[in-house]
Amino acid sequence: MKEFMDKNFLLETKTAQHLFHDYAAPQPLSDYHCHIPPREIYENRRFNNLAEVWLGGTAPDGTVFGDHYKWRVMRSNGTPEEYVTGSKPDYERFLKFVDALQLAIGNPMYHWCNLELRQFFGFNKPLTPETAKECWDFCNEKLQNDPSLTVRGIIEKANVAFIGTTDDPIDTLEWHEKIAADPTIKVKVCPSFRPDKAININKPGFVEYIGKLAQSVGKTKLATVDEVCAALIERLEFFAKLGCRASDHGLDYIPFRPAPAEEVQAIYAKAIAGGNVSVEEAEKYQTAVLMCLGKAYHRLNIAMQIHYSCYRNANERIYSKLGPDTGVDMIAQTTCGADIARFLSALDLTGELPKTILYSLNGVDNDMLATMCGCFQSDEIPGKIQLGSAWWFMDTKSGMENQMRSLANLGLLGNFVGMLTDSRSFLSYARHDYFRRILCNLIGNWVENGEYPDIDATLKKIVEGVSFKNAERYFNL
Repeated sequence: MKEFMDKNFLLETKTAQHLFHDYAAPQPLSDYHCHIPPREIYENRRFNNLAEVWLGGTAPDGTVFGDHYKWRVMRSNGTPEEYVTGSKPDYERFLKFVDALQLAIGNPMYHWCNLELRQFFGFNKPLTPETAKECWDFCNEKLQNDPSLTVRGIIEKANVAFIGTTDDPIDTLEWHEKIAADPTIKVKVCPSFRPDKAININKPGFVEYIGKLAQSVGKTKLATVDEVCAALIERLEFFAKLGCRASDHGLDYIPFRPAPAEEVQAIYAKAIAGGNVSVEEAEKYQTAVLMCLGKAYHRLNIAMQIHYSCYRNANERIYSKLGPDTGVDMIAQTTCGADIARFLSALDLTGELPKTILYSLNGVDNDMLATMCGCFQSDEIPGKIQLGSAWWFMDTKSGMENQMRSLANLGLLGNFVGMLTDSRSFLSYARHDYFRRILCNLIGNWVENGEYPDIDATLKKIVEGVSFKNAERYFNL
């Protein structure tokens, strides 16, 4: 029996062990898509205890923040909500989480938590109800006193070279400007452009948001769709000046329903006046704005990330109480593959297709997206169109393996830009270690099974590329 989580954790062969320890592990991290707040990097936040860093809580303004992956684990164990997102004492909340975690066999959360304890704290015992008090005291003392366990210390300890945060177009990017001006911050931190609120014309809050977008560019209103696009592009160019490498679109599905400009303008005017917009009308407006942005991304050399197939806020009771991103989202079934291809093709026809990374929350889309990527590659850069890393609920051992197998079967795994955390927790950098072990084990098994030759120089290029160097090239780091 193998020891739990030893140095060769998940590495089943000698080849896998060599590839991981000698080539993958030494590479820096490019966390090109995450949700961590840049202010906490600038201010070099120090957390008080494990519950604070793992479970979060409620801010003074009533906003709930934290890791909704962990909240789902607790709720699945019947934990009362007052321990999950409520105001119970932190140690009691931690104990409730540990009580649920011990049952999470086969869940990546079990691996992630134990990897974080080992990598950042040096706590090498399995986290169980029996070790919980020892772990709490040991790690909290380090969180409160160890200089390597402030936010910046954690980033440096994880060997992070680049962080791409997720930012709204109307954000002032104050904290990014301060980070860029601070020579003591070694990691490159850049904003990513997330314009969903300006695209979701048929969702609550659209009119109010357009008013805020107008203010962000010094106007009282945006009377036309052209003015909306111009405002978004003005903000995108501001983002680009602060190093923006990527946009991100987190839409339910990707529409493609072109319409004459006059018709799109009438739909927009109807929405601004408070009228109801049909699904078809919304898709016509969304298509116009997405096309405009896609062309701008290409001009500015900004990668376009598309995340879709998530059904959000499924539990209306929890959503109405806690708001979005609180652990009540689920995998959706969508049939927009052909529309995504038509969208990419329309941009390609005019030579304005940007670098694009496609993510579906539904794993059944992997093969479809992998074949789509192959339709739109070009000589601009290897792997211009990417099948994105296994995302969210697919971010499991089997989910990562399935995504990489699809890419290997139908494209070039060696040009994959690799892992991202998509996380709100600074300790989540351990997920890159998890991903790299799974990558090296997959490749190692192919080599030892005689499915790929044991040519060390080529294997080194593939492993180092997927671990970091492909992302370094792709995002111009």
